Amino acid sequence: MIRAIFFSIFDINEGPKVLHQVPADSIAPSPSSSQTPLFHFPSVSSYIIPRPEFCSRLITFCTPTHRVLSHPVCLQSSSYPRNAYTFSIALVLDASTPFASYATVTLKLASLLQTLEEQSRFLSRDVSAPNTGKIYALCEILLEDLNNYCESMIPIDDSNTLNIKLFPTYPPPPPLYAYHVPLSTVRLDKLTDPNWDLTMLRVLPHIDGVNSVKQISLLADADYKLVRKAIEHLLYYGCLLLLDIFSFSATYAPTAEIASFVEDAEMQEECARYVALAPEATDELSERVPVSGFELVELYLNLKQGQTIKSFYLEHAEKMDRLDVRRFITFGVIKGFLYRIHKYAIATSPAVRRKRDHKTKSRQKAKISIAAGTQTNETDADLAELEGFLDGTHSFDEICTELMVSDQELTARLKAIGGVQIIYR
Repeated sequence: MIRAIFFSIFDINEGPKVLHQVPADSIAPSPSSSQTPLFHFPSVSSYIIPRPEFCSRLITFCTPTHRVLSHPVCLQSSSYPRNAYTFSIALVLDASTPFASYATVTLKLASLLQTLEEQSRFLSRDVSAPNTGKIYALCEILLEDLNNYCESMIPIDDSNTLNIKLFPTYPPPPPLYAYHVPLSTVRLDKLTDPNWDLTMLRVLPHIDGVNSVKQISLLADADYKLVRKAIEHLLYYGCLLLLDIFSFSATYAPTAEIASFVEDAEMQEECARYVALAPEATDELSERVPVSGFELVELYLNLKQGQTIKSFYLEHAEKMDRLDVRRFITFGVIKGFLYRIHKYAIATSPAVRRKRDHKTKSRQKAKISIAAGTQTNETDADLAELEGFLDGTHSFDEICTELMVSDQELTARLKAIGGVQIIYR
């Protein structure tokens, strides 16, 4: 929130001086005012109206309680006293307020006022008393509009209009990897138009909560780096959530937040609607009774470590046949009362570790054998391909996505190598 806007100039007799301020007496109170200013202007005036070398750039500084953003401008002309006219428009915010979007407003205001001054001497010819006239009205309308509506449109004269909008600043998005699965939280097809980025238009049809980032790049036939950039853009604006790759070999367990789901009947109803199977499959399917909230709670509480989704499904087949398994898991992850137990591979055998340490030789050997058309040792070839992932820091999702293999195939290859421990965490 903007606490104050003020306009100041360099007076040839008084030095730096505040001409207009909104609210009144918030920066440089009159002698008869009992109001305490937001900060002591004389002590910071050299930053508001600096030497010409420091003009035409954004200047921001903090007092103990507030942050000031200004953009001083110095115009050189023989028509001015001392051949120069220096002014500054400044915004005052709370010290803790994120100021990136307000910096853009400050720059645009200074640019507009500079243009008006160069065109018609809009500023230097203004002889209005302090806190009156067009400049004061501009500051007053701007403060009210930006604080209440985050945008403002102010006609200045017949040929100039000020249009300003405060764009929200979001925190950086979480890291995005090839094995992440984006899930849209808005109707992306309703937001697009033909003028959007071409890569974005090719990517959007494949964001369905099932395809990973790498799969999306392959389906869209687009460069992976461009696809990742497009998805990061949507992620930044809160249009997407990131999920794990769904697999029946995966393991999930409830968190402490499951208590909120147990007690919230509305969330249970929302879950029942979300996980319900599509009615168009068969007549038999359409006659099935929807899963109740009590049954959903019971199912979620029965998820546990060491049990895959496949075994869980078989154990509760009567109830699980009446819902979408992927949506059942996804709902819990989105709401925060389910978490994924990932699998990692660690080389435990000294022989495997030695081979992993000599990965360059292994790769060269595999390449030479392939080039010669000879049949290489399958175990050595697998180790050469997997050696960089056997340090316990790469999940199965990452390895499977990188090598384009299934979870079952990866497990079989690790067992064939031997000396590899699979851990869950």
